[in-house]
Amino acid sequence: MPETNETRETKSLPEDAYTPLAPGVVYKPVVPAGAAVPELTWRSVGWGVLLCIVFSVASAYSGLKVGQVMEAAIPISILAIGLARVYPRRSSLLENVIITSIGGASGAVAAGAIFTLPALYILKLDPHPLQTIFICLAGGCLGVLFLIPLRRYFVRDMHGKFPYPEATAITEVLVTGEKGGSQAKLLLQATAISGVYDFFATTFQVWKEKVDFQFVPAMRALTERGRVVFSFDAIAFILGLGYVMGLRSSMILCAGGVLANFVLVPLIWMIGSHLPGAVYPATESIAKMTAGDIYSNYVRYIGVGAIATAGIFGIVKSLRIVAGSFSIAARTFRHGEGGGMERTDRDIPVMTILLGVILSALCAGIFFGSLTPAIAIVVTGLLMTLLFSFFFTSVAANAIATTARNPVSGMTMLTIIISSAVLLRFGFSGTAGMFFVMAIAGMVCTALSVSGQTITDLKTGYWLGSTPAAQEKVKFLGVLAAAVASGLTIVLLARAFQFGEAVPGDLRAVLAAPQASIMKALVQSFMSHQPIAYILFGAGAMIALSMEMLGVPALVFALGMYLPLELNTPALVGGFLAHYLGKRDALVRERGVIIASGLMAGGAIGGVIGASLRLAPGFSKGLITTPFYSNEAVSQLVSAALFIGLCIYVWYGSLRGHKEEA
Repeated sequence: MPETNETRETKSLPEDAYTPLAPGVVYKPVVPAGAAVPELTWRSVGWGVLLCIVFSVASAYSGLKVGQVMEAAIPISILAIGLARVYPRRSSLLENVIITSIGGASGAVAAGAIFTLPALYILKLDPHPLQTIFICLAGGCLGVLFLIPLRRYFVRDMHGKFPYPEATAITEVLVTGEKGGSQAKLLLQATAISGVYDFFATTFQVWKEKVDFQFVPAMRALTERGRVVFSFDAIAFILGLGYVMGLRSSMILCAGGVLANFVLVPLIWMIGSHLPGAVYPATESIAKMTAGDIYSNYVRYIGVGAIATAGIFGIVKSLRIVAGSFSIAARTFRHGEGGGMERTDRDIPVMTILLGVILSALCAGIFFGSLTPAIAIVVTGLLMTLLFSFFFTSVAANAIATTARNPVSGMTMLTIIISSAVLLRFGFSGTAGMFFVMAIAGMVCTALSVSGQTITDLKTGYWLGSTPAAQEKVKFLGVLAAAVASGLTIVLLARAFQFGEAVPGDLRAVLAAPQASIMKALVQSFMSHQPIAYILFGAGAMIALSMEMLGVPALVFALGMYLPLELNTPALVGGFLAHYLGKRDALVRERGVIIASGLMAGGAIGGVIGASLRLAPGFSKGLITTPFYSNEAVSQLVSAALFIGLCIYVWYGSLRGHKEEA
């Protein structure tokens, strides 16, 4: 029977979807470039915008309350599969991609907003609602615009060289849900197991989420005497993440964590514990610090310096590709859209990108001009915003493509530090300076967050056969919807709650806003003329340089230094599972990826449900408590045993297809 577009659309991913292509071979997506399949329709755009608004409000609220932004893209992809069956004409695979692309902007924009803008309310600077919305909108647009020239490099040219964990999970959900059959059942089974597991582990006091073995005397003595702490976040989401990352990437990520937690923290403790006073940037003596305090006050800044330097290396490496992308786009603009490019390789025209950047820059310049009449400061602030946004776009894309972890807070901290140092040179400080710096940080933070999420969408579209230009167009719509929803949510919450800490005499309830509280403390200290710990950033830069000289992906290693150790160690377990199962046949490898994608999907859904429950009045983690929860030894051993059970499930669930085939 001849192959039709519809039958081709519902096939599995090609065998070379996750592996490098042989020279001269071109990847053929699920939906061919020549196929006429519904994509940009009122149905896909309408549902995408609606889900974007709903998840933006929920993400902004949960992020301010518990410091956890909802992972929107994976749950939305699952909702898209369900919505596809509501209509007489079942929604196409590409329509579901559009829904996910628009809706996914919600978590990204909300993260950029809640990491920075509440700091203005904590500082009693109370921005106008339009200012709040504009900062989110300008940053989100810059993130999309600056990423488009990088698409071919990260998505097409580096095919098979980056694992793209989140994009893999979304793609597997959409394809497997579309195809149905035994693989869809396997995906749903893994999603259900992970969802229930992560929901109870992270929401209630059932068993300990993190395992550190401090109940073992030898481990506790090592922590007390040397500040060496091993920690492990025993949840399904990170296990699936590590599986998709693969062994090499997860080992490099974990190696960064080993250096930070088992070398730098004990070293700083050994030297600093004999010093009587505080050593900047900390405010208390090292002798009084825990391992976590040392990491937060010193080692994390080293990680930020390493990430920034690794990002510079990444930009240098991609400059040729970026220039080539602009060249192709310019040639297409001169000769029209029929310049030889297939539908699946067509971006927004280069002139549209340039006009978009110019328009965004003009609007940002006018906004900065409303904050200060000094032209030099306005121009400097605008240049820093554009420079940081473009620079961090590459960092975000690389980080998301490798580890699905975007170093948003670290890069925002770096933006605040550099911006404060520069503006102080102009004599611009005080509350006006703080507002100006946080406006820059808000735009850059949102750009960084949105660009990381956009590269995930574009890679998903590349695997499935979407039109990049269509995804890029609707991404602006998603950014607009998310900016309005997130901005207004923050404004409304600021009137009903206090952010950060309770103020004497203010009877309103408190929303912790943990990330924004850190940013507020940072900008307040630097705009008060405190010194900058250049030596820590420089040490991180030298570590990144050393990794590049050794031929190790510096950004992955730097992310391992920056991220908490408990997030790196379970990813390594997933990497080992992927390595040994990958030695089996193609069917085993395929089932392994489906199960890992289900673990990520279920973990995200469980996190969303748990975060939603935390917002309910009267919620307490103690609503469900096991008798052994407060017993550290029993609770942690139960957690470790259950995590081992998850690993066994992944192993035998992947091999089961091989046995059935035999």
